[in-house]
Amino acid sequence: FPEMLPNPKLALVQGTLNVVMKQNVTLSCLSDPGSPPVRYTLFKHNQQVSALNRSDLSPALFTITISSASDVGEYKCKAEYNTSSGGKYSNSLSLTLIEPISKPVLSSPTSQAKKGQNVTLSCLSENGTLPITYLFFKGTQNISPQKTMQKREAAVIFLFMDSLSDFGTYKCKANNSFPNNTKYSNSFNFTLAEERSHSQALIISLGLILLLLIIGFALAIPFFIIPLYKASE
Repeated sequence: FPEMLPNPKLALVQGTLNVVMKQNVTLSCLSDPGSPPVRYTLFKHNQQVSALNRSDLSPALFTITISSASDVGEYKCKAEYNTSSGGKYSNSLSLTLIEPISKPVLSSPTSQAKKGQNVTLSCLSENGTLPITYLFFKGTQNISPQKTMQKREAAVIFLFMDSLSDFGTYKCKANNSFPNNTKYSNSFNFTLAEERSHSQALIISLGLILLLLIIGFALAIPFFIIPLYKASE
């Protein structure tokens, strides 16, 4: 046997490091050059997962099934001769669990706006692995560059309601690294707020004054009109 076994190399041969539930990942461990037989042991956070003996120069292949969150994390392998103590450890590989996003919620402080007014739209998925990328639409038309959020916070855009075409129905969509997991939000509708003209305001004011006069006249009848009528009889 050689006096010293080289450090083995741990490599991904099947699957991805960003994993989803029920996914299989295969890792290979090989000390090259190394004279067989060699014992290879796979560890996760210093806990032994599996061990294989190789009597030739082929790598040890370890298949991991992601069945729970405890299956992700940092993995290493160890190579050692059966007749010697100690051994050499490999580089580490980390498996990260990615989760699908929830349906994003599109919202705004107001649903009514006037022409020439600035408004905001916020889009947020409460669940899902970060980062999350958001995109805003009016109808089927994209109205903003995509916004990638590294934190659990809403993507926000600012709109200037310049014309009647800016009013209507908006949506947003969200996705992350989870495969085939694009989600669309609820619809949000901006409507044009009614603008009262000066003449309308004047008419309303005169109407209120007239109403107050009628109420005042009705209240005065028992105290002034009736006594005067009785005095004249």
